[in-house]
Amino acid sequence: MGFKDLLKNTFTYTPKNENTFIIPNSPNNIPENGETSNSAENISPDYNKTLETFKVKYNLLINSDINTREFEINISNKTFKACLIFIDGLVDNASINHSILSPLLLRNSIKMSPSANKPEVKKFDLQNFLMKNLISENVVKTEKTFNKVIEKINLGFCALFVETLDVAFCIETKDIKGRTIDTPQNESVVRGAHEAYIENLRTNTSLIRKIINNENLIIESTTVGKITKTPVAICYMQNIANDDLVAEVKFRINNLKVDNLLSSGQLENLIKDNIHNIYPELLATERPDRTCNFLLNGRVAVFVNGSPYALILPAVMLDFLSTSEELNLNHFYSNFLKVVRIIALFIAVLLPGIYIAITLYHDEFLPSELLFAIISAREKIPFPIVFEIILMEVSFELIREAGIRVPSAFGQAIRNCWCINTWRCCCNC
Repeated sequence: MGFKDLLKNTFTYTPKNENTFIIPNSPNNIPENGETSNSAENISPDYNKTLETFKVKYNLLINSDINTREFEINISNKTFKACLIFIDGLVDNASINHSILSPLLLRNSIKMSPSANKPEVKKFDLQNFLMKNLISENVVKTEKTFNKVIEKINLGFCALFVETLDVAFCIETKDIKGRTIDTPQNESVVRGAHEAYIENLRTNTSLIRKIINNENLIIESTTVGKITKTPVAICYMQNIANDDLVAEVKFRINNLKVDNLLSSGQLENLIKDNIHNIYPELLATERPDRTCNFLLNGRVAVFVNGSPYALILPAVMLDFLSTSEELNLNHFYSNFLKVVRIIALFIAVLLPGIYIAITLYHDEFLPSELLFAIISAREKIPFPIVFEIILMEVSFELIREAGIRVPSAFGQAIRNCWCINTWRCCCNC
């Protein structure tokens, strides 16, 4: 076995055979001809059948955080079975008790039966009555398919099923716990706002709404991922952004055929022009004020639920050399800082190569005193200059990884010791 085959067998896996069987969600929903039935996805007026379908879909026998609350509603001397389904930890229990259960269980106060002396009264509509009289939450949506209801439940809604109705009431009672708005960690400034995004999508979009008080700010929502169904928000100014740019962003996001989407960095790699390009094509920022500045200049911002960053599309070279604090500075000084960053960029990219070229091949460019100092400093170093530069680059990357991965209790001590020993080794000082 060659070395190439050894690496292939070590880091890859090739199944010997393929299994083509399909596990159905419920045996009762599979027609005899093997075709998918659209009627099986619709909510049935049969209360027991609907409840059993949800128990199968959510695996209630083993799922511990899926709660069901069954009760009865007494309306017009008739009793209707009802059930609430919600996920514990995503909903506000006080809101469910106060706005849903309390109105529905007040049997003695429900007087809405049509009078026999008034023939003009229409036939009693249970769905309309529940929507307008008993459910007091401000956001209530009716859905007719199981998939839509499951999506709402997973987002923190509470689903209400009532006997004889072929719809489900999706009531917004979400109370998803998360960290509060904090100061920026990577884009701190002296002058300017000190708010940063968090992992909640609607909180991030509200920060944009708070700064841009204009009706032309459009925030469109979509989902990405066949399994995760991650909410994604596309933000732009309708009267400023180019329509072709907005259409291109929507096309790339809505045509992603992936199973999961967990972060904005993953989305960035999926929608960029060339996945093999190591240079960034999109800008990620954690500051709402900087995002608003880009939106007012015709850019498009994309938010991913669960990620505290906004993606700015498209991004040019100058965007990576600018900061949000430049808006609060004099334009002469801000331009000076940009020039300094550009010079620093060229130094970081070209300095190792220039150092090797001058010390090895063009030492006549150096003054004699500096050349003698370099030679005397390198007398006891057993490595060539090329290896020294490569070692320094790798050392800086290792120091950066140590600062990120190592716990903060002793990470700083490791970085300081590593820096001192590395410079001593390479510079003999």
